[in-house]
Amino acid sequence: MKLIFSGNDYKYELEAAAKIFFPAQKFEFAFDAFDLPERDFLFFRKKQFKNYCLLYVYADVNGVRCRKAARDFCMPADKQCEEELARLMYLALKQLTGRTSEWGILTGVRPVKRVNALIKEGRSEKEIAGILKERYYVSDEKIAAAFDTAYTQERCLEKHRTMKKDNGFELYISIPFCPSRCSYCSFISQSAAGNAVKKLIPPYVEQLCEEIKYTSMIVSKIGLVPETIYFGGGTPTTLSAAQLERIMKTIAESFDISDVSEYTIEAGRPDTVTEEKLCCIKENGCTRVSINPQTLSDEVLKRIGREHTAEDFFSAFEAARKVKFDTINTDIIAGLPGDTPQSFENTINGITALRPENITVHTLSIKRSSRINATEEKDGALVQPARQMVKCAADKLYSSGYMPYYLYRQKNMVDNLENIGWSLKDRESLYNICIMEEIKTIIALGAAASTKLVDIKNGRLERIFNYKYPADYIANFQLMLNRKKEIEDFYAEKK
Repeated sequence: MKLIFSGNDYKYELEAAAKIFFPAQKFEFAFDAFDLPERDFLFFRKKQFKNYCLLYVYADVNGVRCRKAARDFCMPADKQCEEELARLMYLALKQLTGRTSEWGILTGVRPVKRVNALIKEGRSEKEIAGILKERYYVSDEKIAAAFDTAYTQERCLEKHRTMKKDNGFELYISIPFCPSRCSYCSFISQSAAGNAVKKLIPPYVEQLCEEIKYTSMIVSKIGLVPETIYFGGGTPTTLSAAQLERIMKTIAESFDISDVSEYTIEAGRPDTVTEEKLCCIKENGCTRVSINPQTLSDEVLKRIGREHTAEDFFSAFEAARKVKFDTINTDIIAGLPGDTPQSFENTINGITALRPENITVHTLSIKRSSRINATEEKDGALVQPARQMVKCAADKLYSSGYMPYYLYRQKNMVDNLENIGWSLKDRESLYNICIMEEIKTIIALGAAASTKLVDIKNGRLERIFNYKYPADYIANFQLMLNRKKEIEDFYAEKK
């Protein structure tokens, strides 16, 4: 498929909108060109006249063509033109392919943030629903999910605001190692199966502890205190119990953690979970653990490279219950290769029967750096029953007493769907809400960690990136520490 832009350079937004219909297809791009290919193209035209602006999209899919146009007499801004061209393209491709998207032309990561902004403007629920449906073509089901998420978040944050001070931040610790790499994974993580990577773990833990100590001096000087702590990755429980304990004790010795209300460690791979590790992290302050089967089908687990069985997950979950964590989260994925609506329904039924406090339902996202590719496709669109699976999950979770509390979307998601975190009442993860809605500073440490400095009052948001890979993190450690001065500079400007 070739995307051709004439009189505009809205590549980012319109490419993202085209991916709604063709997530598995690679695009070619041309600018200010009028020589159209024989077939398979999207032509985006913006033509400015003296008193009006003409916008049109000319689309060809498999040799069948459609043209959609709009005229605006108000000389629209670029953002308005982008949205209008995206709408025209959506209507043209809907006509040519017969497909629709439940999120319409919304392509952003955080659709609930848009809903929250409209609520703060004083718009009624009816007005907001009208905007989402008529301007962006969002389905009634997704509008309802966005509202439910927004209301759950507000209840959780209101409760939090009465308990916490303004100087809180969220602390993220990156452990970028896994026992093996899953086929769908695009995270910066390295398999600990090889000796070369295993040798990186001890020096990585050493340097991470040094970064924790160094950063604690900076945030203490500024007057910040952690509200939540989150170990992500990778799979943090790839480390030994002793290594996890050392990192956790370093945090406790370096930061004032007396106000920490939530302490999460991802034990995402059941094959890394032992009772020794669970006891160790519980004794050192962890209150929330994430144990993720992704599916309860052994056949699908084998196909995606997960070196554990469904029974391993049940054993790990039972061990976490035995250790008495306050909250257990489980992740599952809709749209995995080889999964069917029936096997997915078996998974969601099996998970809800355990009554974990949190259940996160992801939709498969096809990333360049993952080993899954689009082998099952039709006209560049993945042939997956993910939409049916996601609806099955939502129906079951609502009826089982769960509510959505955070929601986000990624590029190249199957059926242009979403990831939703579901929770039993008053068991929501504050960290997940904060990171999705960008309402709190997140100071992130370790390889591939991305610090996000947030100043809500003045509308400022800045990021500080650590080196991605463990070897680079170790080799360039001092240079990375020097970047921490940006935290001080940000808060100096805030004052």
